[in-house]
Amino acid sequence: MSTMTPPIAPPLRPTLRQRAFSERTVRTLKRRRIVSGIMLAVLICAAVLAVLPLIFIFGHLLELGIGSLSWDFFTKMPQPVGEAGGGLANAIVGTLILIGIASALGLPVGVGAGLYLAEQKGTKLANTVRFLSDVLNGLPSIVMGIFAWQFLVRPVGHFSALAGGVALGAMMIPMVARTTEEMVGIVPVSLREAALALGYTRWRTSLSVVLRTASAGIVTGALVAIARIAGETAPLLFTAFGNQFWSLSLKQPIAALPLQVFSYAISPYDAWHSLAWAGALVLIALIFIISLIARFATRARFSTGGGD
Repeated sequence: MSTMTPPIAPPLRPTLRQRAFSERTVRTLKRRRIVSGIMLAVLICAAVLAVLPLIFIFGHLLELGIGSLSWDFFTKMPQPVGEAGGGLANAIVGTLILIGIASALGLPVGVGAGLYLAEQKGTKLANTVRFLSDVLNGLPSIVMGIFAWQFLVRPVGHFSALAGGVALGAMMIPMVARTTEEMVGIVPVSLREAALALGYTRWRTSLSVVLRTASAGIVTGALVAIARIAGETAPLLFTAFGNQFWSLSLKQPIAALPLQVFSYAISPYDAWHSLAWAGALVLIALIFIISLIARFATRARFSTGGGD
Protein backbone atom coordinates (compact mmCIF):
# COMPACT_ATOMS: atom_id res chain seq x y z
CA MET A 1 0.00 0.00 0.00
CA SER A 2 1.65 3.19 -1.15
CA THR A 3 1.58 6.35 0.87
CA MET A 4 0.64 9.56 -0.84
CA THR A 5 2.83 12.62 -0.18
CA PRO A 6 0.89 15.79 0.55
CA PRO A 7 1.16 18.47 -2.10
CA ILE A 8 3.74 21.20 -1.52
CA ALA A 9 2.10 24.55 -0.92
CA PRO A 10 3.32 27.37 -3.18
CA PRO A 11 5.50 30.00 -1.45
CA LEU A 12 3.60 32.93 -0.10
CA ARG A 13 4.22 36.22 -1.78
CA PRO A 14 4.96 39.18 0.51
CA THR A 15 2.21 41.66 0.82
CA LEU A 16 2.60 45.30 -0.14
CA ARG A 17 2.92 46.26 3.52
CA GLN A 18 5.70 43.70 4.04
CA ARG A 19 7.54 44.94 0.94
CA ALA A 20 7.31 48.55 2.12
CA PHE A 21 8.56 47.56 5.57
CA SER A 22 11.52 45.66 4.04
CA GLU A 23 12.49 48.58 1.81
CA ARG A 24 12.21 50.99 4.71
CA THR A 25 14.41 48.68 6.83
CA VAL A 26 17.09 48.63 4.12
CA ARG A 27 17.05 52.42 3.88
CA THR A 28 17.20 52.92 7.64
CA LEU A 29 19.96 50.32 7.92
CA LYS A 30 22.13 52.30 5.52
CA ARG A 31 21.37 55.49 7.42
CA ARG A 32 22.17 53.85 10.75
CA ARG A 33 25.48 52.57 9.40
CA ILE A 34 26.40 56.06 8.24
CA VAL A 35 25.43 57.59 11.60
CA SER A 36 27.34 54.83 13.42
CA GLY A 37 30.44 55.53 11.34
CA ILE A 38 30.20 59.27 12.01
CA MET A 39 29.79 58.76 15.76
CA LEU A 40 32.68 56.31 15.82
CA ALA A 41 34.88 58.88 14.11
CA VAL A 42 33.78 61.53 16.62
CA LEU A 43 34.64 59.23 19.54
CA ILE A 44 38.04 58.42 18.03
CA CYS A 45 38.75 62.14 17.69
CA ALA A 46 37.68 62.68 21.31
CA ALA A 47 39.99 59.88 22.47
CA VAL A 48 42.91 61.35 20.50
CA LEU A 49 42.21 64.84 21.87
CA ALA A 50 42.14 63.41 25.41
CA VAL A 51 45.73 62.12 25.17
CA LEU A 52 47.05 64.83 22.86
CA PRO A 53 47.93 67.31 25.65
CA LEU A 54 49.95 64.65 27.48
CA ILE A 55 51.79 63.74 24.27
CA PHE A 56 52.61 67.39 23.56
CA ILE A 57 53.72 68.01 27.16
CA PHE A 58 55.92 64.93 27.26
CA GLY A 59 57.41 65.71 23.84
CA HIS A 60 58.12 69.29 24.81
CA LEU A 61 59.77 68.19 28.05
CA LEU A 62 61.88 65.67 26.17
CA GLU A 63 62.98 68.33 23.71
CA LEU A 64 63.98 70.89 26.34
CA GLY A 65 64.91 68.72 29.31
CA ILE A 66 66.67 65.64 28.01
CA GLY A 67 69.86 67.60 27.30
CA SER A 68 70.24 68.56 30.97
CA LEU A 69 69.85 65.02 32.29
CA SER A 70 73.12 63.48 33.38
CA TRP A 71 74.65 61.63 36.28
CA ASP A 72 75.45 64.97 37.93
CA PHE A 73 71.79 65.95 37.76
CA PHE A 74 70.86 63.04 40.06
CA THR A 75 73.89 63.13 42.35
CA LYS A 76 74.96 66.77 42.79
CA MET A 77 73.57 69.81 44.53
CA PRO A 78 72.40 72.97 42.74
CA GLN A 79 75.22 75.31 41.81
CA PRO A 80 75.18 79.10 42.32
CA VAL A 81 74.36 81.34 39.38
CA GLY A 82 77.25 81.55 36.92
CA GLU A 83 78.78 78.15 37.74
CA ALA A 84 78.34 75.31 35.29
CA GLY A 85 76.96 71.90 36.22
CA GLY A 86 75.05 70.98 39.30
CA GLY A 87 71.94 68.96 39.79
CA LEU A 88 68.82 68.47 41.86
CA ALA A 89 69.83 65.61 44.12
CA ASN A 90 68.47 67.33 47.22
CA ALA A 91 65.12 67.96 45.53
CA ILE A 92 64.81 64.35 44.38
CA VAL A 93 65.57 63.00 47.85
CA GLY A 94 63.28 65.61 49.41
CA THR A 95 60.40 64.56 47.16
CA LEU A 96 60.83 60.93 48.20
CA ILE A 97 60.89 61.96 51.88
CA LEU A 98 57.70 63.99 51.51
CA ILE A 99 55.97 61.13 49.69
CA GLY A 100 57.07 58.78 52.48
CA ILE A 101 55.65 61.05 55.20
CA ALA A 102 52.42 61.53 53.27
CA SER A 103 52.04 57.79 52.70
CA ALA A 104 52.74 56.99 56.36
CA LEU A 105 49.89 59.32 57.33
CA GLY A 106 47.43 59.01 54.46
CA LEU A 107 47.47 55.28 53.70
CA PRO A 108 46.58 53.85 57.16
CA VAL A 109 43.95 56.51 57.81
CA GLY A 110 42.51 56.26 54.32
CA VAL A 111 42.35 52.45 54.30
CA GLY A 112 40.81 52.39 57.78
CA ALA A 113 38.21 55.00 56.84
CA GLY A 114 37.36 53.19 53.60
CA LEU A 115 36.99 49.89 55.44
CA TYR A 116 34.62 51.52 57.92
CA LEU A 117 32.57 53.11 55.12
CA ALA A 118 32.20 49.73 53.39
CA GLU A 119 31.42 47.70 56.51
CA GLN A 120 29.08 50.24 58.15
CA LYS A 121 27.32 51.61 55.08
CA GLY A 122 23.97 53.23 55.70
CA THR A 123 24.79 54.58 59.16
CA LYS A 124 24.67 58.31 59.81
CA LEU A 125 28.36 58.49 60.61
CA ALA A 126 29.31 56.58 57.46
CA ASN A 127 27.13 58.80 55.27
CA THR A 128 28.61 61.92 56.87
CA VAL A 129 32.18 60.70 56.44
CA ARG A 130 31.51 59.72 52.84
CA PHE A 131 30.07 63.14 52.02
CA LEU A 132 32.92 64.99 53.72
CA SER A 133 35.46 62.77 51.94
CA ASP A 134 33.98 63.74 48.59
CA VAL A 135 34.13 67.41 49.58
CA LEU A 136 37.72 67.03 50.78
CA ASN A 137 38.65 65.24 47.57
CA GLY A 138 37.54 68.25 45.54
CA LEU A 139 39.18 70.81 47.79
CA PRO A 140 41.90 72.93 46.10
CA SER A 141 45.37 71.83 47.12
CA ILE A 142 46.36 75.33 48.16
CA VAL A 143 43.68 75.19 50.87
CA MET A 144 45.44 72.12 52.26
CA GLY A 145 48.65 74.12 52.32
CA ILE A 146 47.03 77.01 54.21
CA PHE A 147 45.51 74.55 56.68
CA ALA A 148 48.90 72.92 57.35
CA TRP A 149 50.56 76.34 57.62
CA GLN A 150 48.02 77.52 60.19
CA PHE A 151 48.29 74.48 62.45
CA LEU A 152 51.81 73.11 61.82
CA VAL A 153 53.99 75.99 60.61
CA ARG A 154 52.69 79.07 62.39
CA PRO A 155 52.73 77.61 65.95
CA VAL A 156 56.39 76.50 65.69
CA GLY A 157 57.51 79.55 63.74
CA HIS A 158 59.25 77.84 60.80
CA PHE A 159 58.60 75.68 57.75
CA SER A 160 59.34 71.95 57.88
CA ALA A 161 59.28 68.75 55.86
CA LEU A 162 56.83 67.30 58.39
CA ALA A 163 54.29 70.02 57.66
CA GLY A 164 54.62 69.39 53.93
CA GLY A 165 54.16 65.66 54.37
CA VAL A 166 51.08 66.18 56.54
CA ALA A 167 49.53 68.48 53.93
CA LEU A 168 50.13 65.92 51.17
CA GLY A 169 48.93 63.09 53.40
CA ALA A 170 45.69 64.94 54.09
CA MET A 171 45.15 65.11 50.33
CA MET A 172 45.68 61.34 50.06
CA ILE A 173 43.16 60.34 52.72
CA PRO A 174 39.88 60.93 50.80
CA MET A 175 41.22 59.33 47.62
CA VAL A 176 42.42 56.20 49.41
CA ALA A 177 39.26 56.03 51.52
CA ARG A 178 36.90 56.10 48.54
CA THR A 179 38.99 53.58 46.61
CA THR A 180 39.12 51.23 49.59
CA GLU A 181 35.36 51.50 50.04
CA GLU A 182 34.75 50.58 46.40
CA MET A 183 37.19 47.66 46.45
CA VAL A 184 35.85 46.25 49.73
CA GLY A 185 32.29 46.66 48.45
CA ILE A 186 32.86 44.22 45.57
CA VAL A 187 34.18 41.43 47.81
CA PRO A 188 31.61 38.59 47.75
CA VAL A 189 29.38 38.39 50.80
CA SER A 190 29.92 34.63 50.85
CA LEU A 191 33.52 35.16 51.96
CA ARG A 192 32.38 37.17 54.98
CA GLU A 193 29.73 34.59 55.84
CA ALA A 194 32.23 31.72 55.53
CA ALA A 195 34.72 33.43 57.83
CA LEU A 196 32.03 34.22 60.40
CA ALA A 197 30.76 30.63 60.21
CA LEU A 198 34.27 29.40 61.03
CA GLY A 199 34.24 31.44 64.21
CA TYR A 200 36.12 34.56 63.08
CA THR A 201 35.15 37.76 64.83
CA ARG A 202 33.81 40.66 62.80
CA TRP A 203 37.01 42.70 63.03
CA ARG A 204 39.20 39.73 62.18
CA THR A 205 37.02 38.92 59.18
CA SER A 206 37.35 42.48 57.92
CA LEU A 207 41.14 42.59 58.33
CA SER A 208 42.15 39.02 57.46
CA VAL A 209 39.61 38.09 54.79
CA VAL A 210 37.90 41.13 53.29
CA LEU A 211 40.87 43.46 53.28
CA ARG A 212 43.21 40.77 51.99
CA THR A 213 40.84 39.92 49.15
CA ALA A 214 40.59 43.55 48.10
CA SER A 215 44.29 44.27 48.65
CA ALA A 216 45.24 44.44 44.95
CA GLY A 217 42.61 47.09 44.20
CA ILE A 218 43.52 49.03 47.34
CA VAL A 219 47.20 49.01 46.36
CA THR A 220 46.22 50.34 42.94
CA GLY A 221 44.25 53.18 44.52
CA ALA A 222 47.12 53.96 46.88
CA LEU A 223 49.58 54.19 43.98
CA VAL A 224 47.23 56.47 42.07
CA ALA A 225 46.95 58.70 45.16
CA ILE A 226 50.75 58.81 45.48
CA ALA A 227 51.05 59.79 41.81
CA ARG A 228 48.45 62.49 42.43
CA ILE A 229 50.38 64.17 45.25
CA ALA A 230 53.89 63.67 43.85
CA GLY A 231 53.66 66.74 41.65
CA GLU A 232 51.76 69.07 43.99
CA THR A 233 53.39 72.46 44.47
CA ALA A 234 50.85 74.73 46.16
CA PRO A 235 50.73 72.92 49.54
CA LEU A 236 54.53 72.81 49.72
CA LEU A 237 54.85 76.56 49.22
CA PHE A 238 53.16 77.04 52.61
CA THR A 239 54.79 74.13 54.42
CA ALA A 240 58.08 72.66 53.14
CA PHE A 241 59.04 75.97 51.46
CA GLY A 242 62.13 74.51 49.75
CA ASN A 243 65.82 74.43 50.58
CA GLN A 244 68.89 75.10 48.43
CA PHE A 245 71.04 72.96 50.72
CA TRP A 246 71.13 69.30 51.61
CA SER A 247 68.72 68.64 54.47
CA LEU A 248 67.14 65.41 55.70
CA SER A 249 65.66 66.86 58.89
CA LEU A 250 61.90 66.60 59.20
CA LYS A 251 61.85 69.74 61.35
CA GLN A 252 63.54 71.97 58.76
CA PRO A 253 62.56 73.23 55.30
CA ILE A 254 63.28 70.67 52.62
CA ALA A 255 63.74 70.76 48.87
CA ALA A 256 61.26 69.11 46.51
CA LEU A 257 61.14 68.70 42.76
CA PRO A 258 57.89 70.66 42.27
CA LEU A 259 59.25 73.56 44.33
CA GLN A 260 62.60 73.50 42.56
CA VAL A 261 60.97 73.44 39.14
CA PHE A 262 58.76 76.39 40.11
CA SER A 263 61.68 78.37 41.53
CA TYR A 264 63.94 77.76 38.53
CA ALA A 265 61.20 78.33 35.96
CA ILE A 266 60.47 81.88 37.17
CA SER A 267 64.16 82.79 37.42
CA PRO A 268 65.86 84.92 34.71
CA TYR A 269 68.77 82.49 34.17
CA ASP A 270 68.91 80.14 31.19
CA ALA A 271 70.92 77.50 33.08
CA TRP A 272 68.21 77.30 35.73
CA HIS A 273 65.56 77.11 33.02
CA SER A 274 67.28 74.02 31.61
CA LEU A 275 67.34 72.43 35.05
CA ALA A 276 63.66 73.28 35.48
CA TRP A 277 62.78 71.47 32.25
CA ALA A 278 64.88 68.49 33.31
CA GLY A 279 63.25 68.44 36.75
CA ALA A 280 59.79 68.53 35.19
CA LEU A 281 60.78 65.63 32.94
CA VAL A 282 61.97 63.58 35.92
CA LEU A 283 58.77 64.42 37.80
CA ILE A 284 56.49 63.32 34.99
CA ALA A 285 58.61 60.18 34.54
CA LEU A 286 58.16 59.39 38.24
CA ILE A 287 54.38 59.79 37.94
CA PHE A 288 54.43 57.67 34.77
CA ILE A 289 56.30 54.86 36.54
CA ILE A 290 53.89 54.91 39.50
CA SER A 291 50.94 54.81 37.08
CA LEU A 292 52.47 51.82 35.29
CA ILE A 293 52.89 49.99 38.59
CA ALA A 294 49.25 50.73 39.39
CA ARG A 295 48.20 49.39 35.98
CA PHE A 296 50.17 46.17 36.49
CA ALA A 297 48.61 45.78 39.94
CA THR A 298 45.16 46.16 38.38
CA ARG A 299 45.99 43.60 35.72
CA ALA A 300 47.25 41.15 38.35
CA ARG A 301 44.06 41.65 40.33
CA PHE A 302 41.79 40.76 37.42
CA SER A 303 43.99 37.91 36.17
CA THR A 304 43.83 36.25 39.60
CA GLY A 305 40.12 36.85 40.02
CA GLY A 306 40.51 39.52 42.67
CA GLY A 307 42.15 37.15 45.10
CA ASP A 308 39.10 34.82 45.41
